[in-house]
Order: sequence, then C-alpha cells, then structure tokens
Amino acid sequence: MTTEQEWAAVERRGVHLVTAAAEERPFIIHGFNTYWLMSFAADEATRPRVTAVLAEAADAGLNVCRTWAFNDGGYRALQTAPFCYDEEVFKALDFVVSEARRHNMRLILALCNNWGDYGGKAQYVSWGKEAGVDLTSDDDFFSDPTLKSYYKAFVEAVLTRINTITNVSYKDDPTIIAWELINEPRCPSDPLGDTLQAWIGEMASHVKSIDPLHLLEIGVEGYYGPSTPELLPVNPDDYSGRAGTDFIRNHQALGIDLASVHIYSDTWLPDSVEENHLQFVNTWMQQHIDDAANLLGMPIVIGEFGLSLKDGKFDSEFRETFIKTVYNNFLSSREGGMIGGGCLLWQLFPEGAEHMDDGYAVIFAKSPSTFNLLANHSRKLEC
Repeated sequence: MTTEQEWAAVERRGVHLVTAAAEERPFIIHGFNTYWLMSFAADEATRPRVTAVLAEAADAGLNVCRTWAFNDGGYRALQTAPFCYDEEVFKALDFVVSEARRHNMRLILALCNNWGDYGGKAQYVSWGKEAGVDLTSDDDFFSDPTLKSYYKAFVEAVLTRINTITNVSYKDDPTIIAWELINEPRCPSDPLGDTLQAWIGEMASHVKSIDPLHLLEIGVEGYYGPSTPELLPVNPDDYSGRAGTDFIRNHQALGIDLASVHIYSDTWLPDSVEENHLQFVNTWMQQHIDDAANLLGMPIVIGEFGLSLKDGKFDSEFRETFIKTVYNNFLSSREGGMIGGGCLLWQLFPEGAEHMDDGYAVIFAKSPSTFNLLANHSRKLEC
C-alpha cells in the first residue's frame, strides 16, 4: 500500500488528470466496473469476493473501479426509504472503500441508476406516489421537487459519511476519484433535453456545495442531442438523439469535471459484422475525444465499454479485439497530448460470482489472455 503522502487526491488540470502530491504526476484511468461490491460486502459469505476482485484487478495493473454507492429499496437496500439508510449496508460500503485503499485502487462511486436495477429513479417515483405526490412517469424523477429532495438527502448522507473502518469522511477520502450523478440517465419525455439539463445543473451544484474536493461526472452514455444537430449522425440510431440527453450541452453544466461516455456497439448496432463494430468504436471515440478536448476542455472517461458473449453473436477473441480497439484509440490521443482520463471495462468478476454474469463478465482465472491484454495496456500507460 502506498503511503498517505503518496496517496494524494486526483485532480483535474484542464484536459488532464494529475495526482496532487508535492510533485504532480499524470494520472490515467485504467479501470473496470464491478457494480455489486457493496451488496456482496453486506454478506459475510460473499464479502471475500470483494477483496478477490480488487486484488486481481490490482495484479493486472488496474487502478480505478467504478461501482454502485446506492441500493434503493428492495433486498439489502442502503436507502430503505426516503431519508432512511441501513447502517449495516453503509458499513459494507465502508468496507469497499477501505479495501480499495488497501489495494491502491481508486473508486468512481455512482449515486443512482436510470434503470430499475438496485432501485433507481423508478424507486424514487414509487416512494413519491406512496407519499401522495401526483406523478405520471419515471422521468418525473428529474423534475419533481419532492423526489429531488429525496435524492439530495441521499447524496448528502453518502458524501458526509464517516467511514467506520478508516474514520475518514467520504468527501475527504482521496480513495474516491469521482462521484457520478446517475448511471446512464435518459429523459425521453423531454427530447429537447431541458429537463435533464436543469437536473444536472442543480445536482452538480448540490454535490459541489458539500464536496468541492472530488471530481464529478454525470454518467451519460454520450449521445449527441439537439444542441449539435450536425453530430446526430454519429449516434448509433435515431432514438439516441431523442433520449433527452445531449453530450455537449450536458457537460457544459457548471461543476462537471469529466466527460462521460459508454460504448455498447453490440446492443446499439443491428448487425454482427465485426468490421462495422470496430469502425463504430473508432468514429464514436474519436468524435467524443475531439469534443472533450476542444469544445469542453475536460478529460474523457469511457465509463463503460464491453462486448457480450451471451447470445453467441461474438466470441472471446473478437471481444479482445474490441477491447484493444478502445485502448488504442485512447492511447493514440493521450500520446499526442490531446486528452487525459481513461477507460473502464464492463465488467470484471472474480471466480464464484458467475451467477451475476450478464454476458460481459471477464473472469481472469478463465481468461488469461484477457488478463495479459489489460496488463499490457497498463505497461503502455506507464511509458
């Protein structure tokens, strides 16, 4: 484990990230997603898998894990009801943060979900209805004052949490590299994007008022919207431009530090022609890197990218080609000094968690060539 002096906060310097020690050093995100760490840590039987995945990732040279710091309602919920939080589950999140520190792993912590998994905006709407609020759509999450008050209270509870293992408050802990407002937000009821834009601005301001130290990202997939009609053809389909998100405009909100993008050509494109998928990755990444560097002036974080093997459309060999393509696009831009940030694979599992696999899981013990690919990328980043 690095010393406290070396474990300095990661800060933004224009389009680059640095560790803010006495001698600043560039920081490149070479990361992965394992979303279920908190829920596994909440059960003594599955807690060792949290340690296992962090240790395996560290062995491959990975340095950032993106995971959920929320579980709204339902089984092992962190937020059991508005303004009510389960202390035992919070202690599980404490464990995740302390174990990450022990393995020299930074964390991106997401604070909500657009989707129903782990509660998300649908759970907030359900709570609002139970309280007698007149709501018509899950998209009311972004505009209703009552639901916004629930979310703000939860955010404050997480950011001001004092870790029971380390005694360090989350908002002061350099283990956390960034907060994410919400995973993959969409608001199709307002395709012009004003509703989501107002929510991003309000919540970014709220987060920064509590925690000005940490970096902040939105969590969007990166779809171009009405503010840049000339870029709509870069989107994978017509719907993407009407999802209520807007890559350029969203990231111009005050308080946002990192440009977030996801890459899922396997579900976004209708065909399984491998060359088409690689070409999409190249175009999608190059456009977003160019925009992050030149229009937004901030680092880019490919928060999720992966390829599912579940339906048999693609094999593990092509998945590795896909991963290499993502890495090479980032490397070429980074080596030219154009951009900083990095990429996080969706997703990394230890052995014993196969039942959670959505088709995207990489298990190093069963995929030594993928381990070598990630370790090799780590070495390239150190050059």
